[in-house]
Amino acid sequence: MEPNWSRRKFLFTAGTAAASTIFLKGCLGNPPAPESSSSQVTPAVNVGGGEAPETTTVKLGYIPIVESAALIIAKEKGFFARYGMTEVEISKQANWASARDNVTIGSGGGGIDGGQWQMPMPHLISEGIITNGKKVPMYVLAQLETQGNGIAIAGIHEGKGLGLDISKAADYIKNFQSTNGRKFKAAHTFPNVNQDFWIRYWFSAGGVDPDQDIDLLAVPPAETVQGMRNGTMDAFSTGDPWPYRIVADKIGSMAALTAQIWKYHPEEYLAIRADWVDKNPKATKAVLKALMEAQQWCDKPENRAELIQIVAGRSYFNIPAPILEPPYAGKYEMGDGKPAIDDFNAGPLYWKDPDGNSISYPYQSHDLWFLTESLRWGFHQGQIKDFDQIKQMIDRVNRQDLWVEAAKEAGFPAADIPTSTSRGIETFFDGIKFDPENPQAYLNSLKIKRA
Repeated sequence: MEPNWSRRKFLFTAGTAAASTIFLKGCLGNPPAPESSSSQVTPAVNVGGGEAPETTTVKLGYIPIVESAALIIAKEKGFFARYGMTEVEISKQANWASARDNVTIGSGGGGIDGGQWQMPMPHLISEGIITNGKKVPMYVLAQLETQGNGIAIAGIHEGKGLGLDISKAADYIKNFQSTNGRKFKAAHTFPNVNQDFWIRYWFSAGGVDPDQDIDLLAVPPAETVQGMRNGTMDAFSTGDPWPYRIVADKIGSMAALTAQIWKYHPEEYLAIRADWVDKNPKATKAVLKALMEAQQWCDKPENRAELIQIVAGRSYFNIPAPILEPPYAGKYEMGDGKPAIDDFNAGPLYWKDPDGNSISYPYQSHDLWFLTESLRWGFHQGQIKDFDQIKQMIDRVNRQDLWVEAAKEAGFPAADIPTSTSRGIETFFDGIKFDPENPQAYLNSLKIKRA
């Protein structure tokens, strides 16, 4: 019998009405000073009276990758200020572990109030699972972006059939140790979250067990790329603009983009400490309105050139702007004889996908997939136990209701505001389907798993 999930009932029926990697440069040091843009958004909305935010200040952490672009644009183009949030600080984080530690202490202790996260980090932080038992309740408020990631392969494997479907190369990977004296080695940037899940799904879909047949490690990008150069690292779950750099610099090739593995998949999210949100609900919705406007701005092709100039700047990504031009145009040279991809919709998208689904809205069904994968791989054993617990975690953490309230208050079209907390059945490149109504059936259909 389904429990009562409290005031934000957990809904997974599509028809039910209801409402990464780190760059080599620019990752370390103090938070950046504001970097002025050539053309600010100046008109302010009416935030007087009952709609005025309780505070004008919030400190949001980010990692300098394309997932963070809308947060940066909301600051630089004046969208935050437009909704009364005139003192938003966008704080560059050294890595995901630093972001986790900084949100644990909060801005009052010199850390951050929230920001950009791989999933399901907000749920794990809320439960104290990755914070040494200290529970720091958080709310997931919006998805920041979709796509913009891929699986890179070192050049020594050229011609071995390492593409989207590696089933014919599975024996080559499994037998790598017998011919090379070490297992096939692959990496991601932080364990048990997005990029770990993407590369695990890709390997297992091709018949390779990522826990037994290979060495799968969490490794800083700089070390991974150097390992790919010298032949000691074989694969890397990476984000834009690394696919461009890896092929252009002849380090290796791209086996697949995540846009090919799972079209318009959930990627990284905005989440803020629950105590800040509960204290500042109007300010929270002001942040959301600004983010949503920034996401709409980011998705207009005519704005991409300015977007690139802003985020590539010294205070943010600190990389040459031309490196970002191909992914933001959806142009990917794959290498190793694979056809190039030239499709704007295969690159990073921020507001709405071509199928008409919201990108920004935080579908609870996507939270469910990430936590189902945690069960699949036996992550956090004894702490994530079953679907009843998972659904209660999602109900506590996912605040899609605030997203909907903010979108309606901002006057966005009804067609842009989802009416279900589920995006429905999801289909992966290998034909596997994830039905949020029956996550156990998804688990049962997977051949390689720990659960």
